[in-house]
Amino acid sequence: MMRRISIPVLLTAATLVLSVPVFAQSPGAFTRLGFGARGVGMGNAVSADSSASPWYNPALAPFASRQSLTASVGNLSLDRDLQFIQFATPLKRAGIALGLTHAVVSGIDGRNNDGLHTEDYKTSEFAGFLAFGLQFGERVSGGIGLQLFRSDLIDGLGAVNTVGIDLGLTFRARKDLRLALVLDDLLARFSWDSSGLFSSGGKSTTDNFPRRVRLGASHVRMDGRLQLVAEYEARFSSAEITRASVQLLGDAPIQSLQTEDLTLRSDLFRAGGQYALTDFMSITAGVDRTVGGEGGAFRPAGGFTLVQSVGALLTNLGYTYAAEPYGLGSGHYISIRLYLEQ
Repeated sequence: MMRRISIPVLLTAATLVLSVPVFAQSPGAFTRLGFGARGVGMGNAVSADSSASPWYNPALAPFASRQSLTASVGNLSLDRDLQFIQFATPLKRAGIALGLTHAVVSGIDGRNNDGLHTEDYKTSEFAGFLAFGLQFGERVSGGIGLQLFRSDLIDGLGAVNTVGIDLGLTFRARKDLRLALVLDDLLARFSWDSSGLFSSGGKSTTDNFPRRVRLGASHVRMDGRLQLVAEYEARFSSAEITRASVQLLGDAPIQSLQTEDLTLRSDLFRAGGQYALTDFMSITAGVDRTVGGEGGAFRPAGGFTLVQSVGALLTNLGYTYAAEPYGLGSGHYISIRLYLEQ
């Protein structure tokens, strides 16, 4: 009996299941869930936060105080798992960061033409990045990020790869206020060829990553004990719509198909904060919310960070709980950062 599984089914599983709100149903959706416990815990609104990962903004790379190694895991509902790793090091008036995100969706139900279960499938996706940032003066920093995406959905389809570019700027308007501008996923697109699965019934399909423009702000209060962050994002996604129409050719009706390319825009707003209870413990809270066009879906999160010395190494341990909209469940994120220099 033939196994019954299709490209749309797998694409839906890899995007809808990995995504949180509806607007994330597009290639590379897992990369927009955040990077590590602290970023997720502050609502992913950290593009202007000098302590955040350069994954959010390559212009943050010069603010690394010392060499560090960060590892994170995320366990989400619906059989989703995320892993993150990053190495960052400061340079003279500059900085560099190298990292990798791995996303897995398992337990996808495969069935044959009779509707009987055959086997469980899973998807595996990677996103690696290299970020370089430079301080142009006391107030301005800029950076560029190179990303490599890989998606492996099913045997016979073949893994696909693409490269994306991120550009970022930060500007310190005041001693306690920093602003940011980020352009994400430029040039990134997946090109699928399903002829290996469906022979003559297969076709080639190109899925463009959403182009994103983000504006962020970070404000520090109470002598640095309280940090408030906010971010606005305009997301532009391409879509193809096919319409059927009937025309008369002589006396005979003829059906024709017309294809139209559309650009869809989603507006998102994120906000969060961090408060230092002591020198060794901080709490975080935030919300990742859609402003318009998506029914006001939001994703609240909260967590904490502990600072502890382990021998000669300074260690940060973080945990975040993130709820997901539409009753999709929740996620637990744990991160550990080791500072490799005194």
